[in-house]
Parts: sequence; C-alpha cells; structure tokens
Amino acid sequence: MKIIDGKACAQQIKAQIAKEVEMIKAIGFRVPKLAIILVGDRPDSMSYVKSKEKTCLSLGMDCQTYLLPATTAERDILDLVDRLNNDRSVDAVLIQLPLPDHYDSARILESIDYRKDADGLHLMNVGLLHLGEPYVMPCTPKGIMTLLETNNIEVAGQHAVVIGRSQLVGEPTAQLLIRQNATVTLCHSHTRHLSDITRIGDIIITAAGHPNLLKPEDFKEGAILIDVAINRTEEGLEGDVYSPRTREALEQRLGAATPVPGGVGPMTIAMLMQNVLDMYKTRNK
Repeated sequence: MKIIDGKACAQQIKAQIAKEVEMIKAIGFRVPKLAIILVGDRPDSMSYVKSKEKTCLSLGMDCQTYLLPATTAERDILDLVDRLNNDRSVDAVLIQLPLPDHYDSARILESIDYRKDADGLHLMNVGLLHLGEPYVMPCTPKGIMTLLETNNIEVAGQHAVVIGRSQLVGEPTAQLLIRQNATVTLCHSHTRHLSDITRIGDIIITAAGHPNLLKPEDFKEGAILIDVAINRTEEGLEGDVYSPRTREALEQRLGAATPVPGGVGPMTIAMLMQNVLDMYKTRNK
C-alpha cells in the first residue's frame, strides 16, 4: 500500500508560496494579507487559529486576528466584516467555525465579500463551484484533489464514493470529482448497506467523523482511501478508517491511503494559504 503523504505535499506547496511571496516583496509590493475572526474561546478553535496565523507569517504573508468575546453583538461582527471587505490591504477574510450557537452563522458567512472568502463557503462561491467555474475552492476538498493529482491517481472514469455530505467537505468534494469525470456516489448517515457500496468503489473518501466507520474488508482490492476525519479517541487521533489497529490490514487490502494524522489535515491549511495568495494575485493582477 502506498502512503499518500499529505505532510510532504503540503510542505512543497508552502515552499512555493513562500518563494512567490518573497518575489512580491522583492519588487516592492505589499504582501498578501489574511484577516481571521475568532468569536468565543473554544480551545480547539483557538489552536486552529494560532496554527493558521503562524503558518501565514512563516510564509512571509501578513495576518491579523480579531479575537472577539462570545458576548459580542452580531451587528458588531457584521460591521467588522464590512470594514474588512472594504479594506484594500486585506485580501482574504476567514471566520473560524463553529461560531457560538446563538449567532446566525449563515448570515455572518454571507456577509463576507465572496472575492475575499478564504474558505470558499459563500453562496456565490458554492454556486460557481457547481457551475464548474470556482472563484475560491473550499480548502479541504481542494487539498483532496491536489493529493490525488500529485500522487498520479487517476480520477476520470473511476467510481468514487464520498461518505459525508457537509458543505465543508462532502458535497464540494463530490462536485470536484464529477468535474474530473469520476462517477460519484454520495453517502451519508441515512445510507443503507454502506459497505456494499464501498466494496465497489475505486476511490473512497471518508468524512463522516465516526471512528471504525468501515473495516478493511469493506474495500475492494487495490482501492484508494482518502480518510479526511480526525477523531480523538482514547488511543489517540484516528480517522474514520485509518488507525494503528487497522493499518496492517489496510496495507494488505488497499492500493494507497492517507494516514491520520499526516494525510489530508496538513493539506487543508496549505490550501488556505494558496487561496490567500491566489486572491491577492487576482485582485492585484
């Protein structure tokens, strides 16, 4: 079984981004800038934001984080987004999800200028993705497709099974696979006889957030597994399928797989950085 090394791929992408940013600085232009809004003090969200900020700065780009208490009025958040939309020095805006329950997350996300939507979640970007003309692609699906491409995994004509239909991962990933001429089956929590479907899939993408979702024997010989999930268990971090317990059996069954951790996760933040740079270049020609 080939291990699809997302960490190594992400490092190569980030190195190229850093090189481009250095060239931008060398010719006297300002560097790309990301603005992050974090509402509340969830420890996991704070950790994710620090990681994004650290990565952005390490690549030579600018990053400004707005830390707002969970008591902030929704109107004040919308006003902040509006200011960032109109700030010519800001190229990308990211609102760290999930927002506290008492906020209208959809309304706040839709307030971002779709041309500065770092996560690709604005309805305009969702619609453009479905039309095959994406302005900004969601980071994790973009990372999945990049891993498939850089590892020379054929997509056209393959039967891809996507498990999970979230707007963050499942649905946009299915759309991107269709655009690459795969035949796609989109499964979810109400899908019956899931293993019967996965056994005929060439590429299986799991993004359900349920450890032990499938067993090694639920895949056909030589299938490709892209395990997106990161589940915290008593034994450590595990995917929906990939774990220390299943690795040996998967090695005997699959043609290639992403490990957890070290697979799709590192690609997500690399694609975020790529989105920031691409939006900067589009806006500044």
